[in-house]
Amino acid sequence: MTETFGKKLAALRKERGLTQDAVAERLSVSPQAVSKWENDSSCPDITLLPQIAKLYDTTIDTLFGREPQPETQLLPERERKKPDDLLLHILVNDAEGTRVRVNLPMLLIKTALEIGLSLPQLTGNPALENIDLEKVMLLVDRGLIGKLVEVESADGTTVEIVVD
Repeated sequence: MTETFGKKLAALRKERGLTQDAVAERLSVSPQAVSKWENDSSCPDITLLPQIAKLYDTTIDTLFGREPQPETQLLPERERKKPDDLLLHILVNDAEGTRVRVNLPMLLIKTALEIGLSLPQLTGNPALENIDLEKVMLLVDRGLIGKLVEVESADGTTVEIVVD
């Protein structure tokens, strides 16, 4: 059975050892309002959701029963897409505000590796030169998707490698 929004609020309140009166006081609402929320008779005003999430040390998504997905996932074999259907995204932001975005089909990368070609999108930027595409392909072949790498250098440059 699906947990209602009100039951979720009541469970979170009880987990934290709070009374309805205490919640009402912290949110500047009446105890009756909190009771109505928890009994699914009414819902809190949308502007209260960030305060409620903070009070219960959670996220708004979690309040609504939507758990955030991890940035990186190892998919079981039956759920994997073919690597040829995926895209490689490389995102570079340097300290001066320069942004580089490279989006390449994994099929192109696979083909380039097989025939020994270098990809000019990667070789022209010092922040991208040391990316080992063979290892990225190996991770993808094993079912890893999402954010594979996030690195910040001493000079403030960040590089992210994402496959989806």
